[in-house]
Amino acid sequence: MKFTLSWLKEHLETEASLDEILETLTDLGLEVEGVEDPAAALKGFTIAKVTSAEQHPDADKLRVCMVQTDEGEKQIVCGAPNAREGITVVLAKPGMYIPGLDITISVGKIRGVESHGMMASEREMGLSDEHDGIIELPSGEIGQEFADWLARNRPAAVDPVIEIAITPNRPDALGVRGVARDLAARGLGTLKPMPEYALEAQGDCPVKVEIAENATDGCHVFAGRLIRGVKNAPSPAWLQQKLKSIGLRPISALVDVTNLFTHDLNRPLHVFDAGKVSGTLKVHRAEGGEAFTGLDEKDYVVPEGALVISDDNGVESVGGIMGGLSTGCTLETTDVFVEAAFWDFVSIAHAGRGLKINSDARYRNERGIDPGFNMEGLDRACALIVELCGGEVTDMVVAGAVPDVSRAYKLDTARCSSLVGMDIPAEDQRATLERLGFVMEGDMAHVPSWRPDVLGEADLVEEVARMASLTKLEAKPLARAIPGVPKPILTPMQKREQVARRTAAALGYNECVTYSFVDQAGAALFGGGTDATMVANPISQDMSHMRPSLLPGLLRAAARNQARGMGDMALFEIGATWHGGEPEDQGVAIAGLLVGKTAPKDVHGTSRSVDLFDAKADAEAVLAAIGAPAKVQILRTGEAWWHPGRHGVICLGPKKVLGVFGELHPKVLREMDVKGPAVAFTLFPGEVPLPRNTGASRGALHLSDLQPVERDFAFVVDTGVEALTLVNAAAGADKAMIADVRVFDEFIGGALGEGKKSIAVTVRIQPQDKTLKDDEIEAISAKVVEKVTKATGGVLRG
Repeated sequence: MKFTLSWLKEHLETEASLDEILETLTDLGLEVEGVEDPAAALKGFTIAKVTSAEQHPDADKLRVCMVQTDEGEKQIVCGAPNAREGITVVLAKPGMYIPGLDITISVGKIRGVESHGMMASEREMGLSDEHDGIIELPSGEIGQEFADWLARNRPAAVDPVIEIAITPNRPDALGVRGVARDLAARGLGTLKPMPEYALEAQGDCPVKVEIAENATDGCHVFAGRLIRGVKNAPSPAWLQQKLKSIGLRPISALVDVTNLFTHDLNRPLHVFDAGKVSGTLKVHRAEGGEAFTGLDEKDYVVPEGALVISDDNGVESVGGIMGGLSTGCTLETTDVFVEAAFWDFVSIAHAGRGLKINSDARYRNERGIDPGFNMEGLDRACALIVELCGGEVTDMVVAGAVPDVSRAYKLDTARCSSLVGMDIPAEDQRATLERLGFVMEGDMAHVPSWRPDVLGEADLVEEVARMASLTKLEAKPLARAIPGVPKPILTPMQKREQVARRTAAALGYNECVTYSFVDQAGAALFGGGTDATMVANPISQDMSHMRPSLLPGLLRAAARNQARGMGDMALFEIGATWHGGEPEDQGVAIAGLLVGKTAPKDVHGTSRSVDLFDAKADAEAVLAAIGAPAKVQILRTGEAWWHPGRHGVICLGPKKVLGVFGELHPKVLREMDVKGPAVAFTLFPGEVPLPRNTGASRGALHLSDLQPVERDFAFVVDTGVEALTLVNAAAGADKAMIADVRVFDEFIGGALGEGKKSIAVTVRIQPQDKTLKDDEIEAISAKVVEKVTKATGGVLRG
């Protein structure tokens, strides 16, 4: 959205400087993207007067001029044909940049004569293409800034052009008046009243309009007036200058008026050459395939369902987007039909995308114009056309009706503090909304028709806060429900994911974040690829299905790394997987992948190929970190993508699967283009039981100041007895007193005989409230021997 400063001031009475206006616009949410300020480029150019002009001794076309400046008289060599004594000129001093020539001048000699500056032409100043001679001013004070002289005598030449970015929720700011309204509401000036206009209608309009039944949801109202006897011609200089300043090309008075209303009042219009219209102008939805030549002289094929305006000759305009060349106005046009309509936003957007037309009309109509201004905008445009081109206006013809967009919401002045965190007096809030065009009736705020984005009470608060300036927000801590007792922020599953992520990283894995979509073949390798997980509108063929496992993404990443010379890697990912199309078919998994060697080659020979026990150890470490029980079962009933006999399923009972680890099937590696060895694990954190006391806080750490006692025991057991069974039995002998049990020796053979082994443990006994006596220590030791004997069948070694 572009406009000039003078254009803005036609709607806004203000003494604010350009910098103040720019800063306020951005603060209001109308971000300033750029400013073209011609006066800034002319800074330093001053007014001077030629006191004498003599012929150059060595050049026929050069004159040596003495010029009176604010720094005294200077000698300047000039080649302009109009350089003569007595004229007032624009002076560029040595060291100044000349925008039209893109050079910086300095003191120099021209044909042996020194020149201390330059007298500039309009092209050299960048004001126009005029370069037949230097600028001659009718008046001016010596030493005065030329930019100041222009601002008083030719303000259009130094009128700054402002460009702002409009967010989709602010269609009202797509007109200069809407921008002025925001600035006035902020207090940067006063919004001027709309200028008066006079329109005298004479007779019925011979052009009939109609909205087809299939278009009533796309075009709410279609209105127009016929103007007879117009004389189309180039528009006046003031109108041409306005359009040129924002980058538009003036065409003719009739067309330029519609462009003016589009940018000034956000009221797109269209003018038909009434002499070229045959029959009724009918708004309807296209059947698709209709040929249409736009005003840009390009040929289009109208897509099915697009809103078009047709007469007996066919499609004459695409509603709300672009008019047709066949009924466009020319300098020979004498009768015109001026049309104003209110269109459905979504219909305009669909048609514009289908035709790939990006016009100013489409840009505004698909964001939302003011339906309440439809008839007034039409009348104002007709009045201006009559003023510029003459003619007689007929009565208005209307199809449909202006939609009722009136609505009101309660202004709860206390919500400004709770929603935004700003304390604004209630009267100031009401006054702010009134300045923005809202009508206040008690606590009810009636929304103006030009604000389609205001749809609730929270939007009222937003408007108040925006006008008060969100830069005034102060950071405040959130109040706690119970002082001193913070509420938990993360859910148990979120905590598990966090802990698992840190644990995997500590084990040396690098985290990957892969797409949730995989190709059908990759999904099928891991039990997916069915219709239930197929994406309806995939980004590409390689992302057609939701992933059934995290391993396809990790294997693809490994293959890409191997292709680039990275053979050894440890990758992991935590994310969602899908086994169907229902919400309950989605779950969270933790997957890790080890490929290649455990470490680089070294002289100690510690490097080896990864194996399933590496995956098992890492899987158990992650499970332990997220709170899985220590006692689990390892079964061999994994899926087909695991290597038979070289994988294990971690279970709590036959149906409670916590995870799987092992080697991947060679066929899977081959299909995924990964060179082995490759081992992996997949864990399911949602299957890990939650602690029973999830709601209770952990007790304080209790340390005893009494000296612990250690006793060593050696038990002879069968070789099939696991050391863990013995340790657990010893620890359970007296849970209150035994702090730790640790294996320190294992012996097999010798005098023990066949099928026997000796396991030695140290039992650490920690007194709690008093120092233990010998008989108390002996009693605990006896319990240890009894428990171990009962659990393992072993005997105390003599």
